[in-house]
Amino acid sequence: MQRVIDSILGQATDDGRLPGVVASVVNGDGVAYEGAFGVRSLETGVAMTTDTVLRVASQTKSVVAVACLQAVEDGLLDLDAPAADVVPSLGDLEVLEGFDESGTPILRPAVTTVTLRNLLTHTSGSVYEFWNAESARWLEATGQPDFMSGRLATLDRPLAFDPGTDVAYGLGLDWAGRMLEEATGRRLGEVLADRLLEPLGMADTGWAATPSMEERLASLHFAAGDDFLPLPPMEPEWEYESGGASLLSTVGDFSRFMSMVLGNGELDGERILRPETLAMACRNNIGDLRFINETSTNPMVSNDFEYLPGVPKTWGLGWMVNEEDAPSGRSAGSVFGAGLYNSWFWVDHTAGVGGMFATQVLPYFHLPAYDLFCQFETAVYDHLAA
Repeated sequence: MQRVIDSILGQATDDGRLPGVVASVVNGDGVAYEGAFGVRSLETGVAMTTDTVLRVASQTKSVVAVACLQAVEDGLLDLDAPAADVVPSLGDLEVLEGFDESGTPILRPAVTTVTLRNLLTHTSGSVYEFWNAESARWLEATGQPDFMSGRLATLDRPLAFDPGTDVAYGLGLDWAGRMLEEATGRRLGEVLADRLLEPLGMADTGWAATPSMEERLASLHFAAGDDFLPLPPMEPEWEYESGGASLLSTVGDFSRFMSMVLGNGELDGERILRPETLAMACRNNIGDLRFINETSTNPMVSNDFEYLPGVPKTWGLGWMVNEEDAPSGRSAGSVFGAGLYNSWFWVDHTAGVGGMFATQVLPYFHLPAYDLFCQFETAVYDHLAA
């Protein structure tokens, strides 16, 4: 497996398809593969390494979801109680129904009540503006800060639909993180460090970079045709620790997280979640709803995308679930997630394997990056079948 994957990923950076790539594979024995190719930065030429610090963006969601489920186990949070019992402003949500002839937003009270389960499964109706044209128009009409501003006020936006009636990728985990802070009386980063990161030995993961992490942080690049343009630092001065984005991590640290999931909530004697809680989180939690695709409103941030076309996809608690086998060989019932800068991971309990692939490139769903991830994943399953 090492030789084959090294060849696939190394060729992609050698021929300029991507500036840098790093990847890992885990199985029941731990890390089965790690590799890094290309450079962290086209400006400096510093090599990509397996301990390079990455912006894992929405992979944050899966980590924070696990912390929320710990709080559910502790009796501090309830998956199906009104979320407003913990964060009162979640009881005042309105739904955006469109705009009148003058461009004024038309709002109405939400018919259903948002719950923590809605927030963890993207069925709350709180959506990102770069994949929802109506939300983008509302931000422009009202002058409210957008998500990339890092301001807490960005969460106070109307819903795209009544909670529980549809599914669309969005801000649910940011609200879930706020619920966890309210329930524990602590900052989100403190909760994660105490309950999850330190027990798993994830020393290079957090919202703020240590000096050592800063030295190993990869640069961002923008794909402009066949070229890549270095991007200036994009990190805003975040007013809050986002439960849905902005964690820094490494493939080594995230391999520890994937190994815990593969180990049914336990790693190296550290019990993070009960097996039955983890099993619940890894199955369909949205009933008959299906996640299909997202249409971009901002091509600088993201392309249109659909994962695994033709394969039914639902949401577990903090990650997607493919309900049928994937073309790569990934088993039905596996969980997977992604990050805005073209990173992806999956955990397959049936096959006993998981993997992560990461670049630091915009826009999201850059096809050469996604195609390379698919080649990487297929190579993993080809090795298992050999």
